[in-house]
Order: sequence, then structure tokens, then C-alpha cells
Amino acid sequence: MREYSPTPRPESWAARRKRITRSWTVPFIHVEWIFEWAAFFLGNWKFLEVLEYLGSLSVLVAVIFYVSESGDRTMQRHFQAWQVINTAQGKGGSGGRIEALEELNADRVPLVAVVVSDAFLRGIQLQNARLARSNFSSADARNSSFRFSNFTDSDLHFANFRQGDFYGALLTDCDMSDADFSGADLTEADLTGATLDRADLSNTTLRGIHWQGIKSLSMANIYGVKDAPDGFVAWALKNGAVETQPAESDPPQPSP
Repeated sequence: MREYSPTPRPESWAARRKRITRSWTVPFIHVEWIFEWAAFFLGNWKFLEVLEYLGSLSVLVAVIFYVSESGDRTMQRHFQAWQVINTAQGKGGSGGRIEALEELNADRVPLVAVVVSDAFLRGIQLQNARLARSNFSSADARNSSFRFSNFTDSDLHFANFRQGDFYGALLTDCDMSDADFSGADLTEADLTGATLDRADLSNTTLRGIHWQGIKSLSMANIYGVKDAPDGFVAWALKNGAVETQPAESDPPQPSP
């Protein structure tokens, strides 16, 4: 709030007239002199000074109310996002779920037990998401990022995670059977207790994965896996995994 300063008092017309050297400018200067006096009277009217202070105060009050209500606005956004997700349950396509999930995760809202089965989520960005007990079965989440996300006890069977980023993800006790992880990055992912039967792990990066506690991987395709830990490939083949060169391209996919 700025400090109020009164308008200085103008000189008299007689004093101003003496300083005019060109007679043709007298009417113009006289009009200017009248406005100077009008500004002087208005500028020193205390009511205007009060209005100026009240205007500054109203801005301050508006800011205080805006900040105090920010929590309500955030809750409303979260409610709307959950409404989008829940309304679209069991339906194909995106239905606004990509934006809703990303917004909730950006605000660090837990996505525990979220159901997005059959959803079109290609390219979704859910880094550090809390997705325990979630249901991504048959979802299309190709080219997505789930870095450091927690999928503990989640249902991922038949989901398409091709070229996905699961760096450091927690996939413990997940049902990953028949899921497509071809070309995905599972670096340092924890697969303890995971079921990988018939999963496609072809050309998947497995650097530093926690694999010793994998529950089963019967008929899982490990063709061309990259940076697999010592002993993993031999152990996987011994426990029913296969090495089958995959088709060159994806099968046709439905539109979102």
C-alpha cells in the first residue's frame, strides 16, 4: 500500500499570467490552470484518500480469501478427477482418465486400488505413483512411464506395457500373466512374488532386477532380453520360459 501524498496548491492566475510571453497561448494555459485547481481540490479531499486506502485493502482481502479457499478448490478438482475415473470403469477408450490420473498423481494423491481395466492409457505419465492393488488388466498403456511406482498386489494380466518405463518399479506379488512388456525398461524393478506366465519380455531391459523371488514364468518369452542379471536366463528357461522371436509389428489396436 503506497503512502498518500496531497496534491500541491497551484499558483494564482495573476502569477501565472505574468509568466506568459505569447498572448495566443493564454486561453490554453488558462484551461490548464483551471484543471490544476480542480485536481488540487479533489486530490486533497479526504473522502478520496479513504477510497484509495479501501481499494488497496479490498485487494488484500481478496488475496486472503483466495489463499484460504485454495484447499477447497483442490478438493473439488480431485473429486472431479475421481468422478471421471470411476464413471469410465469397465469402458474402453480413455474417457479423460489419462489427464485425471496424471493430475491426481501430480498432487501426490494415492491411486491405491484404482480400476482402469480395458482403458486406453497410451503414453500416460505416472512416475512415483502409489498404485498398490490397482487393476490394469487388458489396459493399453504402451509407451508410458511408471518409474519408481508401487504396483504391489496389482492385476496387470493381459495389459499392454510395450516400450514402458518401469525403472525402479515395485511389482511385488503382481499378476503379470499374459502381459506385454516387450521393449520395456524394468531396470532395478522388484519382481518378488510376481506371476509372469506367458508374459512377453522380449527385448526387455532387466538390469539389476530383483528376480530370485519370482513366483512363476511358465511360457514367458525372454527372447533378446538386455542386461539380464547373471543366472537369470538359465534359471528362467529351466522354469518354463521360452525364447521365441516376436512378430515385427504390433497387431491392430482399437482406437481410443
